[in-house]
Amino acid sequence: MTETHPTLAFIGAGNMAGSIIGGLVANGYPTGKITASDLNNDALAKLSRDTGITAATSNADAVANAQVVVLAVKPQVLRQVCEPLAALIAEEVLVVSIAAGINSQSLHNWLGASLKRAIVRCMPNTPALVQAGTSGLFATQHVSDVQRRQAEEILAAVGSVCWVESEAEIDSVTAVSGSGPAYFFLMIEAMIDAGIKQGLSRATASTLAIDTAFGAAKLAKHSDVDVAELRKRVTSPNGTTAEAIASFEKNQFRQIVDQAMTACADRSRELAEQLGN
Repeated sequence: MTETHPTLAFIGAGNMAGSIIGGLVANGYPTGKITASDLNNDALAKLSRDTGITAATSNADAVANAQVVVLAVKPQVLRQVCEPLAALIAEEVLVVSIAAGINSQSLHNWLGASLKRAIVRCMPNTPALVQAGTSGLFATQHVSDVQRRQAEEILAAVGSVCWVESEAEIDSVTAVSGSGPAYFFLMIEAMIDAGIKQGLSRATASTLAIDTAFGAAKLAKHSDVDVAELRKRVTSPNGTTAEAIASFEKNQFRQIVDQAMTACADRSRELAEQLGN
């Protein structure tokens, strides 16, 4: 963490906010500089007990002295959350949104269109719940270098961080990493089902599939070669793996993945139009 910690206000105390706060506290962020608010008093009280942060009685109280405001509510209610806060969040405050599908222009309009808002949009993913997430970030033109570092520090508490240069790329981030865990869960699910069909117990098939996925990801992350080379190294000519890969390719596995991710990105753009109105 940096030597100077800005005061943080989390609007929303759900799973993702709780994970980020938990990661920050575990990394040494002063609990006295973190406040959260939420309509769910039970969830908010539990988060406060578990982490030691301050539970605010309202969103207005939460943002009162904040230098960074993290919007962590569902996109469907973000407008009604933002508009009452527009007059309460000073222009120099950094606003970080982890709400999917709401673009920075909508946020800017809801938080005071006449102000030069510093806004960072973030697309995290669910492995953040176990501090193994990855987040794509986009900063608007009014975000300073210091604020970029602050936003990166907050999201790095739950995993890796990648910046994109254009907001349109957030839709691609959604397709690759935001929705990506579900693709891998589907693959694991299919492998478990296939293993059971071939005679393994569900427990054994689950352990083998899940641990193989974990090991492959860990190897890919720490290897000095790219994933294509790793695939080649485990695929002996005319061997068992080669037969499986050939079947995948014959059935247009790459095209299936490409089509699915394109559909995901297209839907992300559609939702931004619908939810931003």
